[in-house]
Amino acid sequence: MSGSACSIRRKTVTYTVSLNGHFLALPATGTGQYTLHLLQALRTVAPDVLLLVSTDRPPTLGVDVPVHLCPPRLGRLNPHLAKVWWEQAGWPYQARREGARLLHVPYFAPPLMAHAPVLATIHDLIQLVHPAYAGSPAVRLYNRLVALGARRCAAILADSKASRQDILRLLHVPPQRVRVVYLAASDRFRPCTDGRMLATIRSKYGLSDRYILYIGGLDARKNVPALLRAYARLPQTLRREQRLCLAIVGRPHSDDPVRFPPLQPEIERLGLHNEVRLLGWVPEEDKPVLYAAATLFAFPSLYEGFGLDPLEAMACGTPVVCSNRTSLPEVIGDAGLLVDPADEQAFAIAMEQVLTSPGLAAELAARGLRRAACFSWEKTAREVAETYRQIAAM
Repeated sequence: MSGSACSIRRKTVTYTVSLNGHFLALPATGTGQYTLHLLQALRTVAPDVLLLVSTDRPPTLGVDVPVHLCPPRLGRLNPHLAKVWWEQAGWPYQARREGARLLHVPYFAPPLMAHAPVLATIHDLIQLVHPAYAGSPAVRLYNRLVALGARRCAAILADSKASRQDILRLLHVPPQRVRVVYLAASDRFRPCTDGRMLATIRSKYGLSDRYILYIGGLDARKNVPALLRAYARLPQTLRREQRLCLAIVGRPHSDDPVRFPPLQPEIERLGLHNEVRLLGWVPEEDKPVLYAAATLFAFPSLYEGFGLDPLEAMACGTPVVCSNRTSLPEVIGDAGLLVDPADEQAFAIAMEQVLTSPGLAAELAARGLRRAACFSWEKTAREVAETYRQIAAM
């Protein structure tokens, strides 16, 4: 009996994958959400993969897999050095001890050296594309380090064709090593028709019955000041008759005015202090209903590796007016109005069209639901698992 069980186990678990779980301690980040959803989906679709998750800090995102905590030895000296030590030495050492046949780092930080092939998911290269994100000399040195590590990877996963082009152009990785695997919105994001829940979320955040929603970062590439100016271009009669307001979800991660342009001075300059709601950080559990209750979702970003926020909005049945830059046309398709984010007047016109045409709004909502259904974490996990198998077979 025991011999039979061992035989079954060998057929089921064909190899082990060590995954860097650093971002499981940062649930508000896109990489944290990516890591969580990927882990959950892989458990379902890839029973032949034994996932070993290691992290340098206690996770705050609950995952139904064992997580090995390995605190960095340099943690008391400098948190930035501790992170680099974990990525380049601590995690690879732990993966070797566990006998992993493949290492997967789900963000742009592949180690230079490892005992087994390395797979990296690179969501975007914002720090290399836009000089404002290059940071200090130490950050630039780190970027060179992980770029060199990326060139040594067995394979790289890109979130979109646009990101893949950036990786090929900036990291000089052979094209056959870079594969596009799209992300997906969580199953939590769906339409809500419960009037009480919709009213509760509006009341909680001080929103009117009709509001334009933005969810995302507040850093410069997100182009939120341009959204304020586009909103101000909407006819005052329309804003007044519809009792409209603009709700902005997000918070700056530093007081650097170049990377995080302050919004309040622009709000005051435009005379919008009574119409704009700066909601700051919003719990994940509130976001689906916040999307669903919105009249329109507006996303004027200048650069996205994928664009998960507008996809979540579409999954909730909310019409989308979106930037036409980088990866966003890949995600939105014909399910939203795509506009040049540098043209504030055009952005305002697109928003006005949705606000004043119930037929157009309904059509965009229906298209958005169909488009969002084309993406799933199950599909993402299957493609990631297939990449694992291909690397293991090399």
